[in-house]
Amino acid sequence: MNKRVFIKNTAIMTVTSLLLRTLGIVFRIFISNRVGAEGMGLYQLVFSVYILGGTFASAGLTTAVTRMAAEQLSRQNLPALHRVMRLSFAACLLVGGASAALLYFGAPLISGWIGDIRTLRAISISGIALPFIGISSCLKGYFMARRKSEAPCLSQLVEQMIRIGSILWLLHTRWDGSLEQACVIIIAGDALSETAACIQLYITYRFDRRRLFFPQKAEQPRPPIWRPMLHIALPLTAGRYLSTILRTIENILVPARLTLFTHSAALSLEQFGAVKGMALPLLFFPSAFLITISNLLMPELSDAHALGQRRQVARLVEYTLQITLLASILLGGLFTTLGETLGDRLYAHSTVGVLLQILGPLAPVMYLDSVATGMLKGLGEQVHSLWFSVLDSAVRIVLIWLLLPRFGLMGFLFVMLVSNILTCVLSTRHLLYVSKSRLAVWRSLLGPVTAALIAGVSWRIGVPASDTYLWIIGGCVWITVIYLLLLQVFGCFSQIDRQRLTIKRSA
Repeated sequence: MNKRVFIKNTAIMTVTSLLLRTLGIVFRIFISNRVGAEGMGLYQLVFSVYILGGTFASAGLTTAVTRMAAEQLSRQNLPALHRVMRLSFAACLLVGGASAALLYFGAPLISGWIGDIRTLRAISISGIALPFIGISSCLKGYFMARRKSEAPCLSQLVEQMIRIGSILWLLHTRWDGSLEQACVIIIAGDALSETAACIQLYITYRFDRRRLFFPQKAEQPRPPIWRPMLHIALPLTAGRYLSTILRTIENILVPARLTLFTHSAALSLEQFGAVKGMALPLLFFPSAFLITISNLLMPELSDAHALGQRRQVARLVEYTLQITLLASILLGGLFTTLGETLGDRLYAHSTVGVLLQILGPLAPVMYLDSVATGMLKGLGEQVHSLWFSVLDSAVRIVLIWLLLPRFGLMGFLFVMLVSNILTCVLSTRHLLYVSKSRLAVWRSLLGPVTAALIAGVSWRIGVPASDTYLWIIGGCVWITVIYLLLLQVFGCFSQIDRQRLTIKRSA
């Protein structure tokens, strides 16, 4: 693949990701303030079922279509390429339609399992978009094979804008003030946006297909399609199905087990919504910038791995992990120091602020796990990442079942602590093993943690606490400056490090 095209695609995807995450977190804050923590908890329950349906509808076909379409493009076999797309569309319509019917007719049973009848209407309509989600996954696979990231990125922007616009309009014109109706409106906006994005992507596909032209050959082989497609898709599908099913069970289980402690279904749903729907999205928002850094380094990592340049692979892994830890420890310190006030100001909900402060120290673990998982995929180790996720979900379900009835929300936070440390250790350890890399404990971990502690404590001691945005901004500036200065003092990130990041590949 042309390196300029690779860099261009990476840049487009990176900018799109940052824009979408920014729009998403701003809109989520707005919605949270409209429907409250209980409303967000109700939506998270329905959304878990919706995600499960979407996973079934796409059936792992994105990877299969990408590989098979790329193969036929390399052979300049247009008829075979068109067969790949037609058969994948048919598979998605079949599986997506069956999934949609299952959600529609099974909504009473599913809402009974969830334990909240208010989810029934939202679940019954959530399947409308499932065939379109499946077709979109095939189209994205096609454009990945064509090395064209503009179309999928544009569809994501269309999807986000229609989601925001439709939900705002429906809340303004159709909302009766009930949480059940609010959940229906949000799910309807999700389904409408997925459908519109699929239509836009399909129109782009039709135009792009017309541009394809290869010299006519005397014979056009008719290769088998179904068997290789199933050979690629089934292993990925089985793992994703299992992982998503376990995650859905976990999300349904949390409010039910919390209720055994709180003796209030409404309070349990509110706590679940505060964690899953409000605190965690805000905590994960800065990870977009770290993922951007890893994405920018990913082409170099993939190239070096493909060329067998082991030293370069090890160097890139070490420096990516170092940058991730340096940045994430700073962000964790900011959330720990300023999180309570930040949550109160953004969400007007005291519990969210406390959660941000408690979960702040977990931010480096979460971010490191995300980056390590992405790099494992870049090194062709996605199967290990999948099974790490399955193991993590199984452990979480067992701990949720045992701890939440006895310890309530604090038990759930402990489960999150154990889960994130487990997956981070597994992913990072395997990444270091396959890349033959090492992690400098002082320069990448202990030194930055010490710097963050000093910076955070100096702000809290030196400046009286306030509930204003000015105090939050001042704290961000102060802590960041002191942290960066201490990194230089402790020798955690020097001028030599910055220069070595730009060293060209060596054998």
